[in-house]
Amino acid sequence: MHIPIKKSTFTRTDILTRGVEEIIEKKSLAKRLSSGGKLRVKFGIDPTGPDIHLGHTVALWKLRQFQDAGHKAVLIIGDFTATIGDPSEQSKERKMLTKKEVKNNMKTYLQQIAKILDMKKTEIRHNSEWHEKEGLNAALQLARTATLLQLTKRSDFKERIKKGEDITFIELFYPLLQAYDSVKIKADVEIGGTDQKFNLLMGRQIQRKYGQKPQDILTFPLLLGTDGVRKMGKSFDNYIALSDKSHNMFGKIMSIPDSEIVKYFELVTPIPLGEINKIKKEKISGTTARNLKLNLAETITSLYWGKDAAQKAGERFKKVFQEKDVTRAIEEKSIPKSTKNTGPVLTEVLKVSKSEARRLVNQGGVYIDGKRVGDYNQDIPRKPFTLRVGKKRIMKIILK
Repeated sequence: MHIPIKKSTFTRTDILTRGVEEIIEKKSLAKRLSSGGKLRVKFGIDPTGPDIHLGHTVALWKLRQFQDAGHKAVLIIGDFTATIGDPSEQSKERKMLTKKEVKNNMKTYLQQIAKILDMKKTEIRHNSEWHEKEGLNAALQLARTATLLQLTKRSDFKERIKKGEDITFIELFYPLLQAYDSVKIKADVEIGGTDQKFNLLMGRQIQRKYGQKPQDILTFPLLLGTDGVRKMGKSFDNYIALSDKSHNMFGKIMSIPDSEIVKYFELVTPIPLGEINKIKKEKISGTTARNLKLNLAETITSLYWGKDAAQKAGERFKKVFQEKDVTRAIEEKSIPKSTKNTGPVLTEVLKVSKSEARRLVNQGGVYIDGKRVGDYNQDIPRKPFTLRVGKKRIMKIILK
């Protein structure tokens, strides 16, 4: 079942303004929305990992807004493009996935997405439907729709070229494959994060080449992860998964920076815009920030686990941090049994560099079973233990 939000919660104002970074073309989209016609609104997601996280839900909530206004949500599962990997904002070529890996990642995708979208009103397509079946001739025709100069203008490619790093032709071809999806499903609108702007614009260009009216584009800001520095993503291990246990989800939300509270309310909850505008007027610091974050954590956890689970998660969180009961870790992480020292534990579970791990230790912010770690190479217990990094991040580490 999708989340039972009343249709009146979302309005045309939500579609055009809520969490919106840019609209191309704004007049065209406004006219289409007021025409009374049903728009085909496209969002594509590559199953590069098994988890749907809150960063993905920014687009899913926008799709829900269109859906509740009577438009057709078209969800593209990029089972073909996932084998390649989107090069957007990547400093190096992604590892290519096998079909088996992609299939395994997809197993619970729709189940997770159904927590937001009304799946009975959602058109689900897999881009292997056309990319695997149309053959080389179709690929060559697609290749004629863009030039090498256009494709190498994107900022991430320009940076790699400047550094003398290789770019494969398959990476150059990825934007064309994503754009061709818009042709195949005849998209009126495509949505995505600001990092997808190049790919979305390519969709407009290629639709023209295939004789279709170009899709309008709606982009939104990237949701920062729990580190408050980088966009939420699996490669940075700074994400909050919909499949996280309720207490893990609650604890991770409480770890986000105060500066991101309003953005989280606006982008990944159905809280009405009027309430969010009231929050924006508050000075978000100290007790106010803490209470707002507790509200945010309970709101999001309730959406995916129910009110009872969210309340219990909140009680658990307060016990850990207000009563200093660090025996009840917020997160659980597994590490290889062969791991012997603190440094490798930090680089593994936090996904940070060795130098960053050393900095955390040297600053005195790392604790094992309540005792401060004084040496990067300090031995770790040979049984499950509690790792605390800073004031808020507490993990139960299990050796497997």
